Amino acid sequence: MISLYSEGIFLLHGSEIVSESQAVQEMCMDREKARHETITYNILKSHNTAGDMNRLRLKFDSMTSHDITFVGVIQTARASGMERFPLPYVLTNCHNSLCAVGGTINEDDHLFGLSACKKYGGIFVPPHIAVMHQYMREMMAGCGSMILGSDSHTRYGALGTLGVGEGGGELVKQLLCDTYDIAYPEVIAVYLEGKPQPYVGPQDIALAIIGAVFQNGYVKNKVMEFVGPGVAEMTTDYRNGIDVMTTETTCLTSVWKTDGDTKNYLESHGRGDAYRELKPGAVAYYDGCVRVNLSEIRPMIALPFHPSNVYTIDELNENPYDILRQVEEKAAQVADGRAEFTLCDKVVDGKIQVQQGIIAGCAGGNYTNVMEAAHALRGRNCGSGDFSLAVYPSSQPVLADLITKGAVTELIGAGAVIRTAFCGPCFGAGDTPAHNGFSIRHTTRNFPNREGSKPGKGQMAAVALMDARSIAATAANGGVLTSAQALDCWGDVPDHEFDRTVYKNRVYFGWGRPNAEEKLVCGPNIKDWPEMGGLTEHILLKVCARIMDPVTTTDELIPSGETSSFRSNPLGLAEFTLSRREPAYVGRAKEVDAFEKGRRAGGNPEELAEELSQVFGRIRRLPEFAAVNATETEIGSVIYAVRPGDGSAREQAASCQRVLGGLANICREYATKRYRSNVINWGMLPFQMEEEPEFDTGDYIFVPGIRDALAGDLSRIRAYVYRPGRDTFDEITLSIAELTLEERQIIRAGSLINYNRKKH
Repeated sequence: MISLYSEGIFLLHGSEIVSESQAVQEMCMDREKARHETITYNILKSHNTAGDMNRLRLKFDSMTSHDITFVGVIQTARASGMERFPLPYVLTNCHNSLCAVGGTINEDDHLFGLSACKKYGGIFVPPHIAVMHQYMREMMAGCGSMILGSDSHTRYGALGTLGVGEGGGELVKQLLCDTYDIAYPEVIAVYLEGKPQPYVGPQDIALAIIGAVFQNGYVKNKVMEFVGPGVAEMTTDYRNGIDVMTTETTCLTSVWKTDGDTKNYLESHGRGDAYRELKPGAVAYYDGCVRVNLSEIRPMIALPFHPSNVYTIDELNENPYDILRQVEEKAAQVADGRAEFTLCDKVVDGKIQVQQGIIAGCAGGNYTNVMEAAHALRGRNCGSGDFSLAVYPSSQPVLADLITKGAVTELIGAGAVIRTAFCGPCFGAGDTPAHNGFSIRHTTRNFPNREGSKPGKGQMAAVALMDARSIAATAANGGVLTSAQALDCWGDVPDHEFDRTVYKNRVYFGWGRPNAEEKLVCGPNIKDWPEMGGLTEHILLKVCARIMDPVTTTDELIPSGETSSFRSNPLGLAEFTLSRREPAYVGRAKEVDAFEKGRRAGGNPEELAEELSQVFGRIRRLPEFAAVNATETEIGSVIYAVRPGDGSAREQAASCQRVLGGLANICREYATKRYRSNVINWGMLPFQMEEEPEFDTGDYIFVPGIRDALAGDLSRIRAYVYRPGRDTFDEITLSIAELTLEERQIIRAGSLINYNRKKH
């Protein structure tokens, strides 16, 4: 079904794979020359402002943010000197729009966004009109372009666009006419052959790929380039559903070869001029290859608590107890005694009963998926038991066409609830299941508690990811988990007829028309970023959380759901940091931050707490550090996690630590580039260490000479661990992976905001 090559490959004429060893030894092929023949290379080259293709400095064609990130991005850019949007910037409102929390603050964010588009010259998509990625597909993406978004699922590769999801700091750099700086990434061919079975949907293919590459890191921080004859066996709408899920592989971005169907898609959306054929050259080199036989893929399910926890639905139904017990064991670890979640009790008469089905967002709410679900439910119904089905079409134009073609009537008649274009189920702000509920969803993620449950309050539910076709088959079977293969109704999908009238009438198109006299509308929850100090020569860190899970997601670092309503208030949002994973973290971090604020106000930390007096007294007994002055040593908190940052691009996963006085992260490795970038842009040190941490929560780590160290080799950084109550310091070795000159300067300045204030 899927195989991974252990070496690079040469792709000949887009259809023949030759292993690197064979090509070099027997065919004398030039690897470096062939690198230049990928689609990726040519797109990056056209956007690189540097003369060196090994060190890219990229400018994007357009950008996008939604309503839980755009306030922070714009506030940061304003504080850094921005006067207008220098490129098309689309602000969508698909996240806060249904969060019934916090009085007026959600709509206050929307009004702020509209006023910002008027003032700075942006494009504003009001609530319920479209989820951000569907709007960008319909109206912005084009062959050979690059789009930067403050959302991890910024993926438009099926339209020939390199879409990159990053934290807000990287968008701020573009708004200030700076660049996105990265080393040239490795490029992995995703070679598609065969043809999907009629009952197999894009989510099935995506989950199969994620299952093959996530755990081994095969495509981590690399570009996935989709090629091969199998591409032509799928429509562009179908390809979009696979492409958006590539984020869950931890790749950097993705792109597909384009063809006549891509052209038809763009022409049908009134943007035929955005099409051009993209394909690899006659001889193209790739750093690896994921070979996918589409014909062999079967309906899949990703069980809690990650999209890579994949099985075929048939495999699960044949052996439910053994597989579900494994999930229950993981659920017990997640709940940590605070709540109970069971799955084996969902097996009734040998069949798995689920409580909820959701088809939604940028992955599930596409026209083809919803139309197929409607056909599956024609003449059938969801029943009147505890199973429910909700469908969220991805945009108003998609919904309008589904209404015209009768699909909505079929779904409603079957008992489904039709909702507006909203991302809520994907991040816990809509359709949260009941306690101990099991939900199947065609959305993007199923991380712990991302569906909205709160183990700390005794509540726990969980989500499995499936394709809309199998969800519809399950709904037609009254909630009994059913593979789409059980039905024979697939493939009869009429062409989508896109009508942009709703966009013409409701979207504010202000690109290129800024009005400096326009006033920003700031509701009472919209707050400026607090002041952050610059890095001192020596720093003292207090460990405020030590997390030994294999992966720590951004949802654990800063939960989604109703907390999203507070993301325009940095200090208000920070109260939720690690609240579902390490509830005591905020109090610990605040205590440390109070010491630092006292120091910056002119106080002596040794007089603020007896413990600090002991720590600094012991530091001065170390060789070389007898003269260390506590008043000149920055004090901050630090989190240790094995592999932090999988999941969302949300910068708040880092900024919330920073506004609470965070100075560093320590880890074995960072799960994604985007989280590490967020740590850096918020002025925190992205430390790594190979050894198991021998320090614990409450211990101190003294890092001498770190400011000077940032100017040189960062592969070995001395640090000393002090455990209160013991009279010893243990030396440890930290490291920091490669940093650009600008990143080093940002950390020294204390944040991207501080750096830009000095620069601009």
